Amino acid sequence: MDKLKRYILWMSIGLLLAVLPVAIACSEEEKEVKSIVFMAGFKPQANLPFVAAYVAQDKGYFTEQGLEVDIKHSTGEHLNLLMSGDVDFTTADANSVLKRRADPELPIVAVALFGQQGQQAFVSLGESGIQTPKDWEGKTFGYKISVPPDYLAILEAAGVDRSKIQEVRVGFDPRILTEKQVDILAVFKSNEPDTLRGLGFDVTVFDASDYGVPTLGLTYITRQDMVDDSSDTVQRFVKATMKGLEFAFANTEETLDIIMKFAENEDREHQRFMLATEIEDAASSITESNGLGWMTAQQWQQFHDSLIQYGALEGSTDVNLAFTDRFLEDIYDNGKLEWP
Repeated sequence: MDKLKRYILWMSIGLLLAVLPVAIACSEEEKEVKSIVFMAGFKPQANLPFVAAYVAQDKGYFTEQGLEVDIKHSTGEHLNLLMSGDVDFTTADANSVLKRRADPELPIVAVALFGQQGQQAFVSLGESGIQTPKDWEGKTFGYKISVPPDYLAILEAAGVDRSKIQEVRVGFDPRILTEKQVDILAVFKSNEPDTLRGLGFDVTVFDASDYGVPTLGLTYITRQDMVDDSSDTVQRFVKATMKGLEFAFANTEETLDIIMKFAENEDREHQRFMLATEIEDAASSITESNGLGWMTAQQWQQFHDSLIQYGALEGSTDVNLAFTDRFLEDIYDNGKLEWP
């Protein structure tokens, strides 16, 4: 009987040893591959949310996270495609996120924040002698579509009399400034200041954040149902792109090489300017402490309140519905990205 017990014991141990490697292999098996669509909100270029995805694709970070990502670029339809389910992730300015969340109450959620400061700036020609916002009085200000809340906030912060400024809608051609049809122009600061300098004009740049105005820039957004029902996929996407963002911060030339694979017809030096400007705006004391892409309820609330104050947001909305930091919290440990 003792021999039988010993035989059973040894057979059990042998079976356990035989099964154990299989169990370990299964536990280390790659995650189920998920196919998703990411649509950048504009043409191929060095906007930082685009870059993070480009790098994640090129360096294999998406693959390491079990993602098969189809990167597309928008011609203006990205938000509609997100809501229809044809796109899983796209980009949006924080201003747009709050507006769309408030009216028509679209269930979009920001899952990472790239622009710790806003995209907007204001420029004047160096030769104009305009050095401070107070110098805007008696001048003509050109805006793209609507008067920016950042502009109104600067006027208040600097004690500028708005009634002494002529405000005109001018569209998107920055040459309106070089042709001196306006004296101050609203611009995207990672783009048009360099374009104007490339045309041979020195410019003075005014940034709302320099006047204590709370601003936020580009984000990654997805739908609420993705956050609720496909949280693992969202986390993998955020993790891979934040890894791509880390790479971009540390490897300028190789990152530019990757950008140019997507933006073949763009000027490399202009892309360099765009990348450097957006990297600068993506870093803050918040990201230094917590990790790139980080965002807080306080940031969103201050930004929301500023938009309300200057009439850029019709009706208040709960900022806690407009963003979530749960995926960032899951991938960072004391500000360090856990990889893989």
